[in-house]
Amino acid sequence: VQLQASGGGLVQAGGSLSFSCVPSGFTFNQYVMGWFRQAPGAEREFVAAINWNGGSTYYAASAKGRFTIARDNAKSTVYLQMSSLKPEDTAVYYCAADQRYTASYVRGADINYWGKGTLVTVSS
Repeated sequence: VQLQASGGGLVQAGGSLSFSCVPSGFTFNQYVMGWFRQAPGAEREFVAAINWNGGSTYYAASAKGRFTIARDNAKSTVYLQMSSLKPEDTAVYYCAADQRYTASYVRGADINYWGKGTLVTVSS
C-alpha cells in the first residue's frame, strides 16, 4: 500500500497551495480519505476528511472556510486546496485512509494507511 502525495512547498502568508494524494494497493472508493498535519514540536492533528463518494466532508475548526478537501474516485485521487494560509499552517501534511470516519479517525488512531507526508511552509 502506498499513499503518494504531491504538492506542498513554500508560500507566503495569505497565499494558496494545493496538493494531491494518489493511493494504491487498496480500493480507493471504499475508504474515507483525509489529511492530517504535524507542526514542529506538536502532535499530529486532523485537518479534513471526505467520505467514500465525496458527499460528506469534515474539517477541523482551523481549516473550515479556508481549506477544501475533494476526491475523484475515477482517478483515485484526493485533493486538499488551502487558501488564506497562515504561518501557523506550517507543518508536514499527511494523507490518510481508513474505512470509517469516527472519533478515532479524528484523533488519528486506528488509521489504516498513512502517506509519507509533504512539507508546507508558510512565511510571514
